[in-house]
Amino acid sequence: MNNKSKRMSAAGLLIAIGIVYGDIGTSPLYVMKSIVEGNGGIGNVNRDFIIGSISLVLWTVTLLTTLQTVVIALKATNHGEGGIFALYTLVRKRAKWLVLPALIGGAAILADGTLTPAVTVTTAIEGLKGLKFGGNVPVSTQSMVIAITVIILLVLFSIQKMGTSIIGKAFGPIMFLWFSFLGVMGIINMAGDWSILKAINPIYAIKLLVSPYNKAGIFILGSIFLATTGAEALYSDVGHVGKKNIIGSWPFVFVCLSLNYFGQGVWILNNTHYRPADGGVLNPFFEMIPANMRLAAIILATIAAVIASQALITGSFTLVAEASGLKFLPRMNINYPSTEKGQIYIPSINKGICVATIAIVLYFQTSAHMEAAYGLSITISMLMTTILLYEWLVMKKINPVWNWIFLIFFGVLDVMFMISSLTKFTHGGYVSLFIAGAIGFVMYVWYYGNKVRDKREARNAYVRLDEYTDMLTNLSHDEDYPTYATNLVYMANVKYNKFIKREILYSILDKRPKRAKAYWFVTVNVTNEPFTAEYAVNTYGTKNVINIQLYLGFKKQTSVNVYIRQIVHDLIADGTIEPQPQEYTTTPGRDVGDFSFVIVNDVISPQTQLVGYEKWLVEARVRLQNLSSNPASWFGLEYADTVIERVPLILGKPNPSYIKRIKPKDYSNAKR
Repeated sequence: MNNKSKRMSAAGLLIAIGIVYGDIGTSPLYVMKSIVEGNGGIGNVNRDFIIGSISLVLWTVTLLTTLQTVVIALKATNHGEGGIFALYTLVRKRAKWLVLPALIGGAAILADGTLTPAVTVTTAIEGLKGLKFGGNVPVSTQSMVIAITVIILLVLFSIQKMGTSIIGKAFGPIMFLWFSFLGVMGIINMAGDWSILKAINPIYAIKLLVSPYNKAGIFILGSIFLATTGAEALYSDVGHVGKKNIIGSWPFVFVCLSLNYFGQGVWILNNTHYRPADGGVLNPFFEMIPANMRLAAIILATIAAVIASQALITGSFTLVAEASGLKFLPRMNINYPSTEKGQIYIPSINKGICVATIAIVLYFQTSAHMEAAYGLSITISMLMTTILLYEWLVMKKINPVWNWIFLIFFGVLDVMFMISSLTKFTHGGYVSLFIAGAIGFVMYVWYYGNKVRDKREARNAYVRLDEYTDMLTNLSHDEDYPTYATNLVYMANVKYNKFIKREILYSILDKRPKRAKAYWFVTVNVTNEPFTAEYAVNTYGTKNVINIQLYLGFKKQTSVNVYIRQIVHDLIADGTIEPQPQEYTTTPGRDVGDFSFVIVNDVISPQTQLVGYEKWLVEARVRLQNLSSNPASWFGLEYADTVIERVPLILGKPNPSYIKRIKPKDYSNAKR
């Protein structure tokens, strides 16, 4: 989305409603249900409990979503981009340890990407259970609910590879209709008891936490927190829709959500003796809707749930791409299914989320059980975001008093919600923590494995590239060797514009001399800015040894094949390198020759002397590298002439190995 479309406008507001609020917008489907069920069912609630619960919901959303996210976090954007990794890039120079909250928070958000589709779609489809159509009940059992849910999820994940540019345009009007529906249903039910508006007073929220009617005590916050899940999307999606459109659309969304919670509260107070016909878990959201509108409401809720799921899936793709750029995750094959900027598709992640989401549905069977696992990981991510936001406030030189007030106030809130959500651990929360822990483990191994590798590499692992330019130039003109390629391109990390790994030059000079007209050494640098696309050139005074430093934003497509061809044209045009006219070509006047790309991969050498933790970490990192996608795909070289060479990685100071020479043994007297 261009800058113009990010300005506040009717279209921009509609797009924001469609993209940003899917997760938090489907919270009314299960929040009040979870609160009532957690207190022992509808027969164990009274007026004080319901008013206090709604007050807790309203003030939780006000503090965590409105104040912390909309008012404060949206100011901490990196060239218009938000999210925990964009925030980390802003503050990472302040302290090395800040990588830990970034890793933990990112892993928790990715874990949420598997839980949200499961909870929202299952809850919506459960509204069909027991519903009569012409005297028949098509969906009569929970098994049928699960079957329909799984089918919807399979369809949703299968269409990801086609992109969402077409269906994405419909998200805005549909979600606007959804929120309007929430508000209207809330007002209709509120007409039965306007005193429910007392919940606006935070005193009722505070009283409920110590009230004897609240059987869960402070741990009721575990269910209350479900009302604000999805708040992180307001921050992470700011780059897609623009800060002003989120700020402008949030009041409408907040009012509609609040009205619906009020309406559910009134329905509960007027139906404390109601019991579901099928004996299942009561859902006030569907029960408060008139019978003649129930089917339409279920269809609309299902579509809203799918949109919420879609937003989490695409958000996961973006998060993984950013993590790869920051070296938190291995490089993965990223596809771009449409021409719209920022829309990506990662096949391996799509499969992983699909398998995890469907497994969660099949394992928990009901939305009530899924809610036990839901929310815990997000409380962790919010706490990590609070820590990083505090560092950002310090960096911006805000008054230290306000910085500490922010950290203590929101830190205490986040910790309270996290502790209350931990009570769900044995009821399903362990699934959330297991998924987040697995993702966090991969991030930790990859990031710190790289750190150990860089730290322990042998001192002679790097050589000066400028000391080998004469040798490379001579090889380039030595006709005794056959031409390997016109342009031989090595994906190499050239440090400080001159130091290169010895193994790169070994590949060119020692392994088998590779003659080329031009030797290119390309380093991809991921910048803190999201959409940077720049390059710098150093030829060391030659015409055929070129060091290219690519500077690409952390959200920019790594299409090295495309970039290097443009660079060759630029350098030929300004005389930096010699023309490469082609005698045999289908393109008349072609002045650029063929390309051969070489990627050097490390394998652990038996001579590596690392021990203990460091050895385990590096070995685990190499295993992850072998399991991840082909590096050619990450560099955008899938269709280029690419060679992947494996070289031994020697870390630490290797012990020299000697073999003793002896005389040949005399077998002249041996018996046959």
